[in-house]
Amino acid sequence: MDYINDKLNEFNQYLKGRKVAIVGVGISNIPLIEYLHNLKAKVTVFDGKEIDDIDKKIVDKIINFGMDFFFGTGYLEKLVGFDIIFRSPSCLPTTPELVAEAQRGAIITTEVEMVIELCPGLVIGVTGSDGKTTTTTLIYEILKAEGYTCYVGGNIGTPLFTKLGEMLPEDIVVLELSSFQLMHMKISPKISVITNITPNHLNIHSDMEEYIAAKKNIFKYQDKDGLVILNYDNEITRACAKEAPGEVVFFSSKHKIPNGYIVDDNKIKICENNLRKHVFDTKYMKLRGMHNFENACCAIIATKSLASLETICSVLTEFKGVEHRLELVKETKNRIKWYNDSVSSSPTRTIAGLNAFALKNIILIAGGYDKNLDYTVLAKPIIDNCKALILLGQTSDKIEKAVKMELKKRKIELPIYKCQSLKQTVITANNIAIQGDIVLFSPASASFDMFKNFAERGDIFKQYVNEIV
Repeated sequence: MDYINDKLNEFNQYLKGRKVAIVGVGISNIPLIEYLHNLKAKVTVFDGKEIDDIDKKIVDKIINFGMDFFFGTGYLEKLVGFDIIFRSPSCLPTTPELVAEAQRGAIITTEVEMVIELCPGLVIGVTGSDGKTTTTTLIYEILKAEGYTCYVGGNIGTPLFTKLGEMLPEDIVVLELSSFQLMHMKISPKISVITNITPNHLNIHSDMEEYIAAKKNIFKYQDKDGLVILNYDNEITRACAKEAPGEVVFFSSKHKIPNGYIVDDNKIKICENNLRKHVFDTKYMKLRGMHNFENACCAIIATKSLASLETICSVLTEFKGVEHRLELVKETKNRIKWYNDSVSSSPTRTIAGLNAFALKNIILIAGGYDKNLDYTVLAKPIIDNCKALILLGQTSDKIEKAVKMELKKRKIELPIYKCQSLKQTVITANNIAIQGDIVLFSPASASFDMFKNFAERGDIFKQYVNEIV
């Protein structure tokens, strides 16, 4: 007998004829337009972009479906009287118009929240300030290699709401979840991972407490059968264990915890009652850096009850990483290696990238959009690991000031170059690099002052490297 998703069918019935708002025509909401049209919902689309800045194909679809739409300045003024509102992650639930609609009785949700609610199979969620994408992808690849029908979505992959009708109870969904997606969420995945929590997105969140509270939603609504995987070395995530309704498993690369998983002498080990058992030797991994060994710990814990150790180790050995994450772009004839780490949009990410290399001959290219983060923490790792620093973007002055203060304390010098364009940084790095050097593009900042996103920034960096070097 074919499986019938009763919860999905019930929700579809609810949507028919309802007044539905789609706020934001980003990647996650675009498939909803056609889906809701086919259900004969009364859909209105809202977006802060002007109509000329929105993909013409999307606009044409909205018009052809006869949907109302409001774009540009004051676009939410008509957000009144809806039964259900699908918000994009960029439109926070604290937006006054959304708050007012919620008080009037509207359901405020997201595409990814409904996936967790209506998925018939197991849902695994991954969040954190760093390491989300690599960990999510590792989990997905392990489960796929084990033979599961597996879906990956959330902050990466493709929107999954319209795939719910083809999912079966034995299938698994793996979601990368940002703080913006988790905010005000009232449901948690069965298995949840928090890689770490450090200051991030403080230009958007009202404060650090709001950011942390959003992250906690990934496990807050689990039951006693839930599992949350937490970083013992991070003070904030370690404290989360007290609030977890279900099982907690820690991982650590700095402490010999009595129970959990540790990275010890570059080997991943399971600890049970202070007894340690070897699981995997990280020397076989193609990924570099302690942060990636920690990501591997998360993936092992999340999949240990679902996949064989043989499958897990095979995937960890073969996995080459995700684009824009310590990605080797090129090695020249004189052994200069160029790395693209464009995803690093915070100081902690860049510090992890710097620490991934044993040699101290790094030429670091950093700087970008200012998310109101503290860059003083970046000064010591830069001085300890770099032979030169090349800066661009809004945060260049902040990073330069932090590094110069530390240099003054130590009474030493470090060459610092300031550039006006990404192309100029590549030219400068190429001019000063010598045999055996590493050129690392790890901005420690967001991309929005110059680029659409970190992927575009990384692609352009790679293009310049291949043109110039």
